[in-house]
Amino acid sequence: MSNKYVSYEPTRSMIYVDCADEDSRIKLQYWLYRTHIPDSISQFGPYVTKYAFYNALPVPPDGERFGTIKMQLTEHNWMVNHLDPRTLNKILTEVMPPEVLVWQNNMPASALNGGNMDGDDFRKTTGGNVPFIFAHVPLWWEDDVKGKERTINDGPNYRWNFCISYPKSDLYPIENGDKWLFEEVFPVFEKMPECTRIVSSKVIKDINECPMDRMVEMWFDGPTNWHKCIEACASVKKPEWAQTDVFPYLKPYYNIIGAFVTDYPTSDNLTQYHGYITMR
Repeated sequence: MSNKYVSYEPTRSMIYVDCADEDSRIKLQYWLYRTHIPDSISQFGPYVTKYAFYNALPVPPDGERFGTIKMQLTEHNWMVNHLDPRTLNKILTEVMPPEVLVWQNNMPASALNGGNMDGDDFRKTTGGNVPFIFAHVPLWWEDDVKGKERTINDGPNYRWNFCISYPKSDLYPIENGDKWLFEEVFPVFEKMPECTRIVSSKVIKDINECPMDRMVEMWFDGPTNWHKCIEACASVKKPEWAQTDVFPYLKPYYNIIGAFVTDYPTSDNLTQYHGYITMR
C-alpha cells in the first residue's frame, strides 16, 4: 500500500462549479439538490465531516478576467483520501449524466454521448470552456497573511476564494510564482484597508493531480471594495511568465479560477438537507 494512503492527513477541498448559461442553471440546481446531495452522502457519509454548497454571488465588474465561476463552490472536509484504492469498490454507482458537465460549462454539448459516467472520470473532465477544478488543501490554512484578529462580530465578509496555477518551465518553477505572489501581490492587498483578510495554502497535488498550485482567500466588505483593491493592483509588477497584459496576468479559468461567496453556506448538506422538498 502506498505511503500516501497510509500517512494521509485530513484535507479540505473546493470544487469550482460554473454555469454555462441561465437555461442551464435551473437544470444544474435540480440535479444537485434532488439527486447529487443524497447520492454523495450515501457514498462518503462515514468519512466526510463537512459537505456544503455556497451559491456564487454575481460576478463583479472585471471579474471575468479572474476566472470567476457563476454557480457555486462545493466544499468537503475529508477524513480519508477518497481516491485510496480501498474506497473504490462502492456499493452504488453515482448518478453522473454527462449533460451535467455541459450545464457546468466543462464540456461542449457536441461531446455528449448519453449514458452515465463514472464519478472519478466525471471529475477529471477537460475540454470545455471551463476546466473541472477539484482542489485539495490542508484542513487548516498554511499561510496567515492578514486579519487574524477578525471575529464574527466584525460583520459579514465578501469572500473571494480562488486557485492559481503559475505557467511553468525550467526557467519559471512554482517557487518563482509564489515569490511573485507573496512579494508583489499580497503586499498591495495588505496595505489596502478595504481588504480585511488574506489566507493561503498550497494545493495538494498527489491526491487527484489537480493542475492548480495554490488556493487563496481574501475578504472584503463587498464588490465595490474588492474592485478598489483590484484597481490598486495595476501597479503590481508584471511577471516574466505573464499570459495577459493586465493583472492578474493569468489565463482566466485555466490559470486562475474562483468565486465570490458569503460566510454562510447555502446548504450545509450533512446537517441541513432533508430531501428535495418543493415550493407548493
